[in-house]
Amino acid sequence: MLSDASAKDRVVIADDPETCGLAPVGSMTPVSPAAPARGRASGTARFAWGLLGYEVLVVAWGAYVRASGSGAGCGRHWPMCNGEIIPRAPRIETLIELSHRLSSGGALVGTLVLLALALRAYPRGHRVRRGAWTTALLMLAEALIGAGLVLFELVAHDASMKRALSISLHLVNTFFLLGSTAVTAWWASGGGAPRVRGQRPVIVTVGGVLVAMLFVGATGAVTALGDTLFPSPSLAAGIAQDFAAGAHLFVRLRAIHPMLAVTTAAAIAVAMGLVRAMRPSPAVRSFSRTAAALAVAQVGAGLVDVLTRAPIAMQIVHLLLADSVWIALVLTGAAALAAAPADAPTRV
Repeated sequence: MLSDASAKDRVVIADDPETCGLAPVGSMTPVSPAAPARGRASGTARFAWGLLGYEVLVVAWGAYVRASGSGAGCGRHWPMCNGEIIPRAPRIETLIELSHRLSSGGALVGTLVLLALALRAYPRGHRVRRGAWTTALLMLAEALIGAGLVLFELVAHDASMKRALSISLHLVNTFFLLGSTAVTAWWASGGGAPRVRGQRPVIVTVGGVLVAMLFVGATGAVTALGDTLFPSPSLAAGIAQDFAAGAHLFVRLRAIHPMLAVTTAAAIAVAMGLVRAMRPSPAVRSFSRTAAALAVAQVGAGLVDVLTRAPIAMQIVHLLLADSVWIALVLTGAAALAAAPADAPTRV
């Protein structure tokens, strides 16, 4: 127990519930015992943001692998490629698939480096550590799902329901991975700890559009697969194909997915306005406006994708925008859960 004299010389640092502690009043840079070293923390933040950007590029390259029909370029072999470590006389499809595997391996290594940095720079129980652990586990799941697609031959021209379910699962896990990496980077950059108590309106609002994004993203992944497996010679022929009585489910989704996407984009715009009103912090305003703008851009890109009969370049742009909307929504939620209500008194 502190004496009266000692208590007078110390103040409580209460900006962050995870790093509360006592520091001398006269110190030029008061740091709590549980606070991370500033240099290591900033390095972790920069690396996390860089890793997030790299993950997005890997996802885009994976979309090219699927759209170009190169998913079976290494045959039914994983982690080997056609039974070899370095394929001899490889086809272009093999090179595309192998390059994707190598880039994905780089993402796995990057995730492990992020975990090591977080363990070194932050104390036990800190939210950045938890975020890095979650990111590492999701990256491992991503690798296992990718391996399963290859080993069970759910690639190339397979049009089974198993493939539809597997790529939907792949999309959902990818979204979770990107969201986890983004939140970890945000926390490492100084983002506040989430507060759940009294946050039900925020959780329901942001959680609702996140769930909608998962569903629309999954249907979009299957729709993109349908564009690859069942191409149409013209826009009119494509529309007729979409509504044909015996059309494949992948083809039918080409008519349903755009309606779901427009509805979700409108819901995102409304939800982001509500979140800004409930938690009007600078970070919430910035992230929420970015999410709404990207959702509108996503609808525009989807329209171009339909009108141009889904060329590979537009499919990749469409996916990149979807990833960006998801990341912005997750960061909006993280910032809102760390912010005080609009009518709450300012904490001194």
